[in-house]
Amino acid sequence: MFGLSALFLARFQFAFTVGFHIVFPAFSIGLAAYLAVLEGLWLKTGRSAYLDLFKYWLKVFSVVFGMGVVSGLVMSYEFGTNWSAFSQKAGPILGPMLAYEVMTAFFLEAGFLGVMMFGLNRVGKGLHFAATCMVSIGTLISMSWILSSNSWMQTPRGYRIDEATGRFLPVDWWQIVFNPSFPYRIVHMGLAAFLCVAFIVAGVAGWHLLKARREGRQASEQVRLMFSMAMWMAAIVSPIQVLAGDTQGLNTLEYQPAKIAAIEGDWESESRAPELLFGIPDMKNETTHYKIAIPYMGSLILTHSLDGKVPGLKDFPKEDRAYSPLLFFSFRIMVALGMLMVLVGLWSLYLRWKGKLYDTPLLHRVALFMSPAGFLALLCGWVTTEVGRQPFTVYGLMRTADSVSPIALPSIATSMIAFIIVYFIVFMGGITILLRTFAEEPHADQHGPAEDQPQRAAGTTQVSHQPPSSPAAGAGMAE
Repeated sequence: MFGLSALFLARFQFAFTVGFHIVFPAFSIGLAAYLAVLEGLWLKTGRSAYLDLFKYWLKVFSVVFGMGVVSGLVMSYEFGTNWSAFSQKAGPILGPMLAYEVMTAFFLEAGFLGVMMFGLNRVGKGLHFAATCMVSIGTLISMSWILSSNSWMQTPRGYRIDEATGRFLPVDWWQIVFNPSFPYRIVHMGLAAFLCVAFIVAGVAGWHLLKARREGRQASEQVRLMFSMAMWMAAIVSPIQVLAGDTQGLNTLEYQPAKIAAIEGDWESESRAPELLFGIPDMKNETTHYKIAIPYMGSLILTHSLDGKVPGLKDFPKEDRAYSPLLFFSFRIMVALGMLMVLVGLWSLYLRWKGKLYDTPLLHRVALFMSPAGFLALLCGWVTTEVGRQPFTVYGLMRTADSVSPIALPSIATSMIAFIIVYFIVFMGGITILLRTFAEEPHADQHGPAEDQPQRAAGTTQVSHQPPSSPAAGAGMAE
């Protein structure tokens, strides 16, 4: 019992830290791309509203990026303190992949981040836009390496197990990096990051549209512009995300059928299986209570055939089954939120066609209410993916119980309490800063680098290009 309790707390600690962390990289990925689009549109059109929005969301990005870095550092220590057995055996594969993420992505982001944040009036417009694009590309590369590492744990390929040590040794890096689930998961995660930011932007714009309406004035050009852009993203990307999720489901059925059975709450494998809209899976009695089902839809959704066979949990040994109740509800919450996003996007298209996009308070209230929906769906998807892999860290090969460090329960409990206290202090402070920023409307008097002002690199002396106002002044400069 002592060992099981220590294992549970080690798992809970990692879930707690990852749950906090994953929100901020997703925010950074979507927001960096949004910033690149805004700056590119400003350079192309010369419309100052795009630059105003760029500066507005750049402040948000600086906070989000910093919080993401801080929260991510903790996990690298947890691999050594709580999961040393896993690190020792899987390290020859996952270690280099995480190192590649630092060398190819984090260095790229860090190298251009300062130029993006502080160089708008110090470097040329083209160079600054290139820096913004490099930061955005860096976030995407970082996501790729992290997802590749995690996908290998879900669908391991290209390895051999050393007989003497039990370590996973690389055989084919191409198969390791581009393992079977990686292409589907990177698309799904990338689209999720874009939707997270789209609904945050829509919520902020919705707030300011409602505020302007209460004050009896028209919303600013900047507010209307960012609401329009966010609704375009919701209308276009959310249906694509549904299709991406469907393809990932087909991949999961092929490579992780036990996860699908736990998600669906199915105990018996069957053809023409129903889709359970609601139920309460019972792991002890091997049944699902209070079923509300749609006939044949389970097979149609999972296999694209009415006669397709859907696996049941009884097909797998009890010790290899994931905890179905948690997966059942986390998956359905994710799907429900995704469908709501699709409906909001389609609704915005209709109102745009009618010319009422900015004159429908109900849509603005819905956008404000839905602003955290992307992140909630992301967290539910993460729970579905990671809990569905249990009881394995490397699916089918290495159990979670064999991955934990030989560490006593009091040590894990102490660090867990410290993490909870520090995380809530730091991140509640960060979220407070973000909410205060969101409460301010983008300023209409912000403009780009003045054409008549010199551009300079940091650390160099700024020399005026203006002619001296008097002969004496000119003589003074000459001296």
